[in-house]
Amino acid sequence: MELGKKIKQLRFKAGLTQEQLAERLGIGAQSVSKWENAVSMPDITLLPMLAEIFGVSIDDLFDLTNEQRFNRIENRMDVEEELPQDVFWEYEEFLKGQMANEETHKRATDLIANLYWHRMNSYALKVRKYAKESILLAPNEKNNQWLLNDAEGHAIWDWNLANHSKAITFYSEIVKEHPESVLSLEYLIDNLIADHRVDEAEKALVRLCALKDSYPILNETYRAHIALARYDEKKADQIMEDLLAAHPEESGCLFECAQYYAKKCNYEKAIALYEKSFEKDTKRPRFTDQLHAISEIYEIMGDYKKAAETADRLVDLLEQEWGFTEEVVLADAKKERDRLRNKA
Repeated sequence: MELGKKIKQLRFKAGLTQEQLAERLGIGAQSVSKWENAVSMPDITLLPMLAEIFGVSIDDLFDLTNEQRFNRIENRMDVEEELPQDVFWEYEEFLKGQMANEETHKRATDLIANLYWHRMNSYALKVRKYAKESILLAPNEKNNQWLLNDAEGHAIWDWNLANHSKAITFYSEIVKEHPESVLSLEYLIDNLIADHRVDEAEKALVRLCALKDSYPILNETYRAHIALARYDEKKADQIMEDLLAAHPEESGCLFECAQYYAKKCNYEKAIALYEKSFEKDTKRPRFTDQLHAISEIYEIMGDYKKAAETADRLVDLLEQEWGFTEEVVLADAKKERDRLRNKA
């Protein structure tokens, strides 16, 4: 339905004349008549007020399909660091309603999880800012240290807080119900290795290797990390070097090897492998993982100039290959680049 016809329909439903609607909007009645007869369109600044008068969302004014509304929600989260409260509530209500619809249940569930994550992340940024300010004022007080730990994902010394048993239990149950799920097995192994539960990790790896859609290079990488978790560094290194020798030009292999050596703090080797992985990646657009890791390693090493230069390459990648112009991820990348430039 055209916007003019929709306004007319909603005006009738609200029991308003053209003059009454115009008066509430602070415009002439002739303007409303022109909208309803498709002679002109309302100014974009009037849309929030129109939606408020009619008791609908702005999206409702345009009679968008469910898929169009899903896409608008997704796109808005991409370009705004924090959604206004009324917009958040509107999206939440819409998505909850769509979760009751069998056809849209999966899409709505995905998006409402992202909506809550978006809100959580926007609040986490505020927690980081104010917790850090508080810690600077009173560095021996524990409360805000804990808040910062949670907001930024810092290491936690207490085993009962740091272990991943809940994640392991969750993915174990998923794997029981969906034994062919490669991704669930991978997440299960990730968490088992992180907790040094290597016997269980080996059993899960056997199951993963048996699946036709598993990634052989990642499977070998898991073998190396299990060996490392058993404190057999020599065996772990040999697995990775054999893997690198077998696939010296494959971007995915180079990336996994770079990850391995970065975790071992062999930074020079990790940087070289990340760079080669990025160079050999033939997909377009390329992901930012390699450049992000290189920049972070250079900062750890204290080479802020190279860290900033790499961050600048990352910004170029987002602009040139991904075509980003105002997305949050681009704004964050520019902030990080500028921060490193200042340190340099």
